[in-house]
Order: sequence, then C-alpha cells, then structure tokens
Amino acid sequence: MSENLRTYKNNQKKLLFYLLFLLISPVLTAQTYTLSGSITDKSNGESLFGASIFLKGTTIGVVTNEYGFYSLSAPSGEYTLVVSYMGYTEINKELSLTENQKIDFEIVELTAQLDEVIVMAEEPERTNLRKPEMSVSKVNIKTVKKMPVVLGEVDVIKSLQTLPGVTNNGEGSAGFNIRGGAADQNLVLLDEAIIYNTSHLLGYFSIFNADAIKDMKLYKGGIPARFGGRTSSVLNVRQKEGNTKKIALTGGIGVISGRLAAEGPVFADRGSFLIAGRSSYAHLFLNTEAGENSANFYDLNLKTNYKLNKNNKLFLSGYFGRDAFNFGSSFKSSYGNLSGNLRWNHIFNNKLFSNLSIIYSKYDYDIRVVSNQLDWVSSINNYNLKYDFKYYLNNQYKLDFGVSGIYYDFDPGQIRPTSETSAVNPLSLDQKRAFERAFYVGIEHKLTNRLTALYGLRYSFFSRLGGQALVNYANNQPVVYNDELEVYQNGTTIGETNYNNDETIESYGNLEPRLALAYQLNESSSVKAGYSRTAQYIHLLSNTVSISPLDVWAPSGKYIKPQLSNQFAFGYFKNFKDKIYSLEVETYYKTTENRMDFIDGSNIIGQNTIETEILNGESRAYGLEFLLRKNEGDFTGWFAYTLSKSEQRTQGRNAREPGINNGNWYNTPHDRTHDFSLTGAYKLNEKWSFGGNLIFQTGRPVTYPNEQYSYEGQSIANYSDRNSDRLTPYHRLDISATYRPNEKRNRQWKGEWVFGIYNVYNRKNAAAISFGQNIETGVNEATRTAVFGIIPSVTYNFKF
Repeated sequence: MSENLRTYKNNQKKLLFYLLFLLISPVLTAQTYTLSGSITDKSNGESLFGASIFLKGTTIGVVTNEYGFYSLSAPSGEYTLVVSYMGYTEINKELSLTENQKIDFEIVELTAQLDEVIVMAEEPERTNLRKPEMSVSKVNIKTVKKMPVVLGEVDVIKSLQTLPGVTNNGEGSAGFNIRGGAADQNLVLLDEAIIYNTSHLLGYFSIFNADAIKDMKLYKGGIPARFGGRTSSVLNVRQKEGNTKKIALTGGIGVISGRLAAEGPVFADRGSFLIAGRSSYAHLFLNTEAGENSANFYDLNLKTNYKLNKNNKLFLSGYFGRDAFNFGSSFKSSYGNLSGNLRWNHIFNNKLFSNLSIIYSKYDYDIRVVSNQLDWVSSINNYNLKYDFKYYLNNQYKLDFGVSGIYYDFDPGQIRPTSETSAVNPLSLDQKRAFERAFYVGIEHKLTNRLTALYGLRYSFFSRLGGQALVNYANNQPVVYNDELEVYQNGTTIGETNYNNDETIESYGNLEPRLALAYQLNESSSVKAGYSRTAQYIHLLSNTVSISPLDVWAPSGKYIKPQLSNQFAFGYFKNFKDKIYSLEVETYYKTTENRMDFIDGSNIIGQNTIETEILNGESRAYGLEFLLRKNEGDFTGWFAYTLSKSEQRTQGRNAREPGINNGNWYNTPHDRTHDFSLTGAYKLNEKWSFGGNLIFQTGRPVTYPNEQYSYEGQSIANYSDRNSDRLTPYHRLDISATYRPNEKRNRQWKGEWVFGIYNVYNRKNAAAISFGQNIETGVNEATRTAVFGIIPSVTYNFKF
C-alpha cells in the first residue's frame, strides 16, 4: 500500500514538473526586449498623452501616459514600429529588436493652420476597442474652440455638456451633473489640484482658459483606482507644458473678455514656460444710472518645467482666479480658486515610471454688506501629497500603484463687523480639520488577443480630526420628529464633548474595488463592461440646485456619514466606414448610500450644527447613452442622446416617521428624461469654416404649489410632492462662422475672426418660475425668469 502511495506521489511530482516546464519554456526559448521612450509634438515639444505605439502585424502595443512616456516588450526579431496620434502624421519605423532600446519620437501635426478643426476618434481603433476603459469622454481642445458659446467665450465645461450623460441646471448655473449625480460629486482636477468651484460670473463661464489647456478627460464611470474622493465622476484637466522650440503668443479679444498666453523655452532649452491671463470687462455693460453695479473676473495660469537629466524632470504649475461683484454701494462679493503643484517625474528604468506631487488648493469667498457693516468670509484649504507609479511588466501586464494623503482645513464662516458702530456681533463657526489617505493598485491584464481586463483596488481611510467641541444630543439624534406638529425639528442638546487637536472625532475606512473588461468581437467592434465602487468623504452643504459662492464644504464625522456609490455599466463600441464613423452605446445603473437630504424648511446659512438640518438618504440613477461621431472629412461632428432617470429617497428611521416626501422616491434636481445634442463643424475652404449646436433637454424637476388656503386673513400655499413638477423643456440653437484672412501658412502672425449667434431663435428658456399674488387684483400669478435670449458675438483670435 505504501509502495503504491509512493509511486502515486512520484507521478504527481513528474506531472507538476512537466506542466511547469510547459509554462516557462516560452520564456526560456524566446528572449524578450523592452522598447521605451517618449512621444512629443515636433512643433512645440509638448508631450502627447494617449499616443499609440504598436508593432505592425502583432497584438503588441501600448499608449503613452500623461507625460508622453511609453514602454513595450516583445520577443527579439524584425518589426515595423507604428506611432500614431489623432490629428498627426503616422510614423512607420523598421526596427531590429535585439536589445533593450530607448527611442524618442517627434511627430508632426497634419496641418499648421491656426486652430484647424480636426476631430478624430478618441484613440485609434487598435487601442480604443481593446482598452478596458468604460464611460470615458475626451474632447479635442481644438474642437472646443470651434463650438459656439455664449458671448463668444470658449468654454470647456459647456463643451462637455454636449456629450451623453452630462448636463447642467440651465443657463447661469455653475457646475455640471454626470449621470444624475450632483455637482459636488464630481472631482475636478487642474494639473492634479482639486478645484472646488469651476465657474466665473456665477456659472456663465468656466475657469478654464482654453489657450492654457492641453487636454481633458472625463470619467463618467469605470473610474481608475488612482482617483478617489467623489462618487459621480472625475474631470482631469491638464495645462500645457510650454513651447520648448520657440517663443509663441496666443490670444484673443471678445465681447466680454480678453486673453493672452505666452510660452517658450527657458533654462538653455532644458525647460519651458507658460503664462496665460484672461480678464473680463463685463462691468462696462452692467453700469446703470442708478448705481455702480459691476461684475468681472480674471484668472492666471502658470507652468514651467526643467529637465534635470534624461530620467528626471521637474514641473511647477499654478492657477489663480477670482470673481468680484459690486451691487451699488451696499453689497460686495468676491470668490476664487488658488492652486499650485510641484511635481517630480522620474524614470527608474525602461519599465518603471513615477510621479511625485506636492499640491495645494484653496477656495474662498468674501461677502460684504455695507449697509449692515459686516463682512463674511469662508474657505476650504487642502494640502495633498501623492506618489504614483506605472510599471510596464510585460506585454500582458501593466501596473499602476501609489499612495496619497490629503489634509483638509475647513473654515465654514466668520462674520466680522466692519466698523465700530456696527450692530453685528462677531461670529466664528467651528473650524474643522480632516485627513484623507489612500493607497491603490491597478492592473491592466491582456488575457487573450481579444479579451483585456482592468482590475483595480483602492483603500481609502478618512479621519475627522479634533480641536473643537461637538454638541451631544439626546438618544444621539440631532434631528427628531414631532408627532403633534408633523415636522422634523432640532434634537435636544445634552451638553458638549471637547476634542483636543491630537484626538480623532470619527474615522472611516472603505475598500473600493474597480473592474473593467473589454472583448473585441472583430476588427471593428467590441463590447465592454465595468464596475466601480467609490467613497466620498467631504460634502457640499447647499439646498440650491447648483453650486453657488455661498456653499460650504463639510467633512464626514460623527453625524455625517461618507457617501458610498456602486456603478455598473455595459457598452458596445464600433468603428465603421474605415473609421470615418464611430458608435458608442452604453447603459448604466448607479446607487449611492448616505446621500444627504435637507429637511423641509432647513436653514444652512451660518449654521454651526448642520446635522440638525439633514437626514441620510439614498439615490439611484440609470440610463442609456448613445453617441454617433463622424471623425473625418470636411464635415465632422457628433449626435448624442441620453435616456435616463435619477431619483432620491429618504425614509423614516422608524415606523412613525414619514421621512422626506413620505419616504417615497422623488426626482433629483438633476433628472433629465431626454437629453440630446447635435454638434457639427464644416470646413468650406481655407478661409471659411462653420459650427453649430442644437440642444434639447427635458425640463428640470421643481416643486410647485398645488393649492392654497386662508388662515387669519393670510393666504398660505400648499405644495405638491418634492420635485413632482418640471420646468418647460430647454432647447436652443447656436451657430458660428470662422474667417481666416491670411492664407500664407509661412507667416508668423496668424489671425482669425469668429462670429457667433447664441440662441438663434431667441428661445426664452425658463431658469425658474416663481409664484405670487397680484397686489392689486389678488389673482395668483406665475412668473417665468429667463437668463438669455439671442446673443450675437464676435471674437478675434491670433497666434504668433
């Protein structure tokens, strides 16, 4: 018996050894080598993110990272290396791969015309179809510059709103909404720095100066593991690095603002710089005979870099922008963003790339009421340290991993008297501190020639730090339900707990897995599926439908829980007619836990105990997105359509509590059943080109009064269920024409005139509808407020 067992074990060992030999024999017999380097624009030295490098006749290929770096491995042999990027000439290079090699490429743009419209597919077919990226949108900045916009001001945010799944809350509203999510659920990054308010002039324009922007990428779902902190989306915007070849000037003069950008080489051609400024003169149009009303904004973009050696490069970038409002001599306000980032790029070897960043961000606002002699200031500051790595293990595996830590300092508000005679008492709301850290790993795994997977795992940890006193409530309930009055009201306070600076008030930790799969059906089509779980630890305290300067950010803690979201997505992607056309169809389902909901009659202005105004609820959103592009030819553009639903529910904590809206699901303010846009650009000849947008959206959900009753001579309105009504549908048509008088391409000065008409047929889209009673007749009235009618514009752009 023992002899048979010994023979069986020996046979097992032989079989195991044989299987192991089969697995490693290809590695032993075929020597592989690594090819690495960088891809840059030959005209200005800018690194190119997303350029494709592959070996012709094989499935071996890769795309460049954010800094233009690439690395691929292949068995020794003779190959044709192909380098391609949207809007650039393709390079084919014969290559003998017999050793590790480092090759840098400079590629040439297809046209040298000023801001020529070249709208290509986001990536070439070989990477777009196979790459396991779900719900990602990328718009060429040159396309953005050709889209008609209000008052001729180029706007990055408004261009994104022509894509499926992206909406806003109407004209004059700040922020944007992704797949039914709120504006505060979007992580907006400018050169890795967090931007808390993306608007100028209360939402009419965005803070992004198109002359300073290099590229932008919007993740609507399938968020990579390296990003965290928000539950809806990530908008990653990067500034230009600066022209390393020559001094260049770009600018323009429009109806409402002027701008100028300069860039060029510095440090004996070991680096480059960019400085771009923009300022409005809107106050010239707002002055009236009755007062000194004014509104204006300005911003400044800065960036420079220095190449220490072939493996090390430093970057320093910054942004400063501010808005100021004066309403007569009685009210003044200003708000703005400030950010800076010091980065170190290091190439360890031909497979390992790293980026170390030290980042600072600040958002603040200041309101001065002259008549009451008071000044109110509020701010949020954060300091961020992050270290990211990318490891190109081999042709089958590519790894991303890293760590990050963010320290938050919240100042929700200080009210200060501005004179000795002021009747206002000084008031400081409790300052709050928090620390968020995370580590992540992401693996792109090529399972077969047709199937590629992207695994991601992120662990985030959040601590609400001490240094303040917290109110304690009976039964630990900041909000209680009054059965007699049938309303929610403040809980009963039973004292305070003081926390020292070295103490932690509350801590949360969350595991955030990510998964995406891409299966290539054939050479022109593929299907993709994705899942992502995200956590959000800071919250925007606002009971308005869009971001405003008065909004206050607050951390999770003892009474406010972090938001947790799960999103599933499935999509079909196809290129046809030799990639002239492309089709993207996606469906998604998203749920969010612990979504804050404000009780009826809540008041958050100057509120030190915000927990007494909110309840924790849940939200869900689902929809179908359709995007058809025409990528090449004299006429280019896209048609986008979204069919979606976004709802929220906050149930009672026990059987006798009704919750909000009686615990029933109700439409979020960001719900749009139908949303479609048609965007096109047509090049007539070398002098004339044209553009247009046609946009339609289902009206925004609102709450209207449905009846009224009289009490002691007063007329009191009763309202319908929350967000059960809607504004009228939103739609408009915009057109533009671009004229280039200079046909000589070799001339240094190039200029163009851009003529535009916003809202061609003068549609009075409702921004709000208010209800009241006519004083003279006593008849109830509804008043619709519209922001814009038809607006013509003219802009002169130049490049030198």
